[in-house]
Amino acid sequence: MTELSLRQQLLETSRKLVELGLNRGTAGNASVRYGEGLLITPSALPVSEMNTSSLVHLDLSGNVLSGGKPSSEWRFHCDILKARPEINAVIHTHSVNATTIACLRKDVPPVHYMIALAGGDSIRCTPYTVFGEQALSDNALEALHDRKACLLGNHGMIALGADLYDALAVTEEVEFVCEIYWRMLQAGEPKILTAQQMHEVQAKFVEYKKRS
Repeated sequence: MTELSLRQQLLETSRKLVELGLNRGTAGNASVRYGEGLLITPSALPVSEMNTSSLVHLDLSGNVLSGGKPSSEWRFHCDILKARPEINAVIHTHSVNATTIACLRKDVPPVHYMIALAGGDSIRCTPYTVFGEQALSDNALEALHDRKACLLGNHGMIALGADLYDALAVTEEVEFVCEIYWRMLQAGEPKILTAQQMHEVQAKFVEYKKRS
């Protein structure tokens, strides 16, 4: 894709996150791989005020190649794209349900089979770390091992995808599963799917994703 096409897609995804209530104001950020670097949303600018020129071009070391000041969370965007060549998009939100579970510092167990879309049978939660610091990125990379999503303790969620559409789909499903888990915690003891049941789901997803 051209740089302009990717910029338009990143801007549209950022707007969609606000429309869906997954982000608000200046909270959250998103990025997409471009060439040997990435395009990322800017720091402290509401999505309503962004345009394609607002997006910042970085190399994978975090050096600005064009644009202004990148999101304060540029470190984990760069580190994830550097460590995970199969991943081309990163979304970070402060969505209500995922952030609620993150503030409890709980991993999300397999309470619903759709958790498999996040790449495993759980969604891990990191310890709390100050936003924008290298320690936050290090903790996120560990929690994202073999996963496409994690929770950041007392902070929010990270979702990954092969492209921005995939990352947005993962974001929506993680928020859904976190809402289900939160409701279950209020109602009583959650009934957890077994490892065998989750293995069966993951095998079914492989077939489900086949186009023919």
